[in-house]
Amino acid sequence: MPLDFKEAIEGRRSIYGICNESTITAEEILEIVDHSTKHIPSAFNCQSQRVAVLFGEKHLEFWGIVMEVLRKRILADEFRPTENRINGFAAGCGTLLFYDDTSVTKGLMEKFLPYRDSIPDWAEQANGMLQFAIWTQLEAAGLGASLQHYNPIIDKDVKDAFLIPSDWRLIAQMPFGVPTEMPVEKNFEPIERRVIVVE
Repeated sequence: MPLDFKEAIEGRRSIYGICNESTITAEEILEIVDHSTKHIPSAFNCQSQRVAVLFGEKHLEFWGIVMEVLRKRILADEFRPTENRINGFAAGCGTLLFYDDTSVTKGLMEKFLPYRDSIPDWAEQANGMLQFAIWTQLEAAGLGASLQHYNPIIDKDVKDAFLIPSDWRLIAQMPFGVPTEMPVEKNFEPIERRVIVVE
């Protein structure tokens, strides 16, 4: 029985143990990405959010790039935990790369000068909404995912490898696959500290 929206939000967690299997087809994953990218809001409807979808060998190539970039920055005798972490992401069935098209964002900054300083923040917020929407739908479909941030140190190598447009700025990476382990129990701050009703 499919999860309802509240259940999907509650179930969406960072899942680090994933395998190279999927509960849905690649076409269904692309439909989730396409639909979300089309309909998630953005400031002034600028639609600067971008996604690169990596399956199979391209997914493995991406995590190979991350591995080699990090290997150059971490001492060899301290690298094993990082290597294990990256291999865990590579064990999934795909990765989503989330970008902001800075040509759109900068154009908005020039067009709406009074809001110039806020527009990059709004672009980040729009991208966060897209990440959340896709992540929650992957959860509802029975897939595990997590959000990673190896940018900006991987940006150039990834752009060169996958011919990513030069104006796209990498924001986050989301490896996904069928979960092989469950997340630890999550603790919550009392909701009364986090939500107030102003009367």
